[in-house]
Amino acid sequence: MSATTNRVHLPLASFVTKFSKRMAPLQTPLSSTESPSPNRFHSRKKSSVPSSIHASDSSPSDTYDRALQNATAFDAYYNLDSDAWRSRQRSLIKLNPMKPYPRSPPNLIRPSPNYHSNFFPCYAHTGRIGPPSLPRDTVLIHDADSISKMRTAAKLARKLLDYACHPSVACVGTTTEQIDSLIRDAALANSAYPSPLNYMGFPKSVCSSINEVVCHGIPDTRPLKSGDVVSFDVSCYVGGVHGDNCATIIVGDSDHANGHLLERSGNTPLLEQSTLRKSREDLTSPYLQKDWRSVAYKTKFDSDEEEERFVTARRLVQAAIESRDEGVRACKPGACLSDVGAAIHAVADAYGYDTVRHYRGHGISSDFHCAPFVKHFRNNEKLQLIPGMIFTIEPMITEGTADCQEWDDDWTVLTKDGGRAAQFEHTVLITETGVEVLTAP
Repeated sequence: MSATTNRVHLPLASFVTKFSKRMAPLQTPLSSTESPSPNRFHSRKKSSVPSSIHASDSSPSDTYDRALQNATAFDAYYNLDSDAWRSRQRSLIKLNPMKPYPRSPPNLIRPSPNYHSNFFPCYAHTGRIGPPSLPRDTVLIHDADSISKMRTAAKLARKLLDYACHPSVACVGTTTEQIDSLIRDAALANSAYPSPLNYMGFPKSVCSSINEVVCHGIPDTRPLKSGDVVSFDVSCYVGGVHGDNCATIIVGDSDHANGHLLERSGNTPLLEQSTLRKSREDLTSPYLQKDWRSVAYKTKFDSDEEEERFVTARRLVQAAIESRDEGVRACKPGACLSDVGAAIHAVADAYGYDTVRHYRGHGISSDFHCAPFVKHFRNNEKLQLIPGMIFTIEPMITEGTADCQEWDDDWTVLTKDGGRAAQFEHTVLITETGVEVLTAP
């Protein structure tokens, strides 16, 4: 879950956001002989990373070449031989922009004997997050016990996300408020608290961002429409820690898109037996016939205009997936945090898109958001990646420029030019040998 921008002037000219996603100070790495102790609080002074620390094996130019090959293959497959579609799609959004819809009051979770003492995060009843558990320039190095808890929370968050994105849940005619209610109930049935609920007063359990909405869309009573590009940001708090991930789907983009919202199934805690195959995590092959859920794309359209709407949405979603996965690929012990942003930006460039600057990935633990804060664009932030670090990578890719604006609800963030946006997010752990994706399917 990313942040709205309340700006203040800090020594490093960083943003302070509604979710406290502050840029971590420039910090020096550990020496080559120093190894982190379990669960050590790792605080470092300002300096630059020594030249002896190498970037990832895949350079930004290699990343760009891979992404360009995929973008070119996509365009050839669908015969997208010019950029005229970009202005046409933005014009369609401007003719029918997103607008606030009515929504029900917040359905907060009250204290109950059914919930143990550690069930609720600190903000659940007040909306106030309180002081962070660590100084803002301190990165937590997770020990084995903490990593085990984070794996559990991340795996449940992924199941909840797959539930929200299931084609019989996120289908034409369903409202995002209905989906929010399903995810809330599923989290509770699995002894978890839906992390967004009442976080700084956020009124729902899920963020649902549609079309030109970049992030922090509040679920409401607007029915989903065929061709909508919808990002679901799903997080949960269980075992004293948070799990966090996000994905984007295209509503109705299936040859079997006449599904209906899944009914609540008594005491069934979650959609355990999905009809979907496992998500593909393939960095080299474009999604030409199936989406990331392995759902076959829609092949029959009522008009050329409708076909272009779906095909260009697929292209945006493909770019967002690749940007996240290339950001993950850049992670390994000894790499630099800025390698992540460079890889993501390279993918956006290859597709002719932009990457949002104002909202960032973050460390995660018992605090929903903490250092390190991950920029999804080229930057010079020097922070060495060390085994035991856990953080999110969650780029927001836009069809046009990445300039954003905010609704009066102080949450919903939209592109200024009306271009659609897509987002994918993983929570990752830096290991001794590379990186582990905790929110992998």
